[in-house]
Amino acid sequence: MRILVVEDERTLAGFIEQSLRADGHAATVCHDGPAGEAAALTGDYALVLLDLTLPGRDGLDVLRAIRARMPDLPVIVLTARTAIEQRVEGLDRGANDYVTKPFSLDELLARVRAQLRSGGQRESSVLEAGGIRVDLRTRRVERDGAEIGLTAREFELLTHLLRHPDQVLSREQLLNAVWGFDFDPGTKVLEVYVGYLRRKLTSAGGEDPIETVRNVGYRLRIPRGR
Repeated sequence: MRILVVEDERTLAGFIEQSLRADGHAATVCHDGPAGEAAALTGDYALVLLDLTLPGRDGLDVLRAIRARMPDLPVIVLTARTAIEQRVEGLDRGANDYVTKPFSLDELLARVRAQLRSGGQRESSVLEAGGIRVDLRTRRVERDGAEIGLTAREFELLTHLLRHPDQVLSREQLLNAVWGFDFDPGTKVLEVYVGYLRRKLTSAGGEDPIETVRNVGYRLRIPRGR
């Protein structure tokens, strides 16, 4: 599952991101309200973990914007605010669950799993298309049975492409999904990592499955019958 983490405490956000990835999820992190709101409204996320005290835009305002556009998207609020009225306000604005800091990461992961189950949003732990197979829990990647070793960024890039087979994804979509919103729009990091990924996929045999769509982005081509 793709999960958005909106948390301005960078150390905590890093721990949450690592825990989510270890639990088999793809995590994107934003550190302020405007970036978090934009990511939630434009990304394809199964769940949002949302801090209430955020720079730039209050978390409750972000929650209200999410609910106005995406009423069924599960949101778990993370906050140090402990007053009952503040908890009530968060729930009244549409939060599905409420976790007060400090919290156990194991408990947070259990609450995430519960929300994903209750929403009926189930995703196989395996992505497979065009002879490429990715196990999200073990992070094992294969092409036509040959195992491929990928770095964390290469893995996230491949899984995002696999979730949208034969679909053209823009540079902005891929940068947002894999690197979050903390990137320089003029960066060539995406092109560099696409190159890394292409070399590793073709080294396992077969043609290059990643097509460059000029002035737009990239597409994972799936041969007919596969």
